[in-house]
Amino acid sequence: MKIYFKDIFLIPNLLSLFRLLLFIPIQIFFNMMRINSDFSLFILATILVAFISDLMDGFIARKTNKISELGKIIDPLADKVLMAFIIVNLFLIGYISAYYFWIIILRDVLIFTGGIIVSKKMGKVLPSNKLGKLTVFSIGIFIILTLLQINRNNTWYQAVMYLSLIFSFASVAGYFIRAVEIIRWKKNETV
Repeated sequence: MKIYFKDIFLIPNLLSLFRLLLFIPIQIFFNMMRINSDFSLFILATILVAFISDLMDGFIARKTNKISELGKIIDPLADKVLMAFIIVNLFLIGYISAYYFWIIILRDVLIFTGGIIVSKKMGKVLPSNKLGKLTVFSIGIFIILTLLQINRNNTWYQAVMYLSLIFSFASVAGYFIRAVEIIRWKKNETV
């Protein structure tokens, strides 16, 4: 796996780096939200900007053939850092439960750690898959509903919360199975 730091200047990677740095205004808005809950709309707007930049970086990378190993690292790292900042802050202000917090944080830690292990064994970064993207999307919907302060007893709120937790467990299992298969394939290829 060759990572070229000059690739940071590729448009998709700059968008991912921009998204990574969005943790700064998000943290500021959460600090303000502790004083005045009206700042949840600023957090939602920042999340929307992050979501659009996530869609754009992947689209631009594929359309312009600017997919890089560095981009395969920065893109999911930006997603995980933002998700962690949001989840930690929602937990600290009492908007989400401890069990939801720990499941989401442990999911990201397991996937990130597993990704590093697979990258070292394979020499390539394991790209995200549709189940992972669906999981992040469901967590994102849950975060939006939470920031909109939807009643926690609302059926839709509960359904989205449990669905995001089910997807979280499924995505960890899916990444694990994929990693094992790829490592086995690589081992068989070298024999």
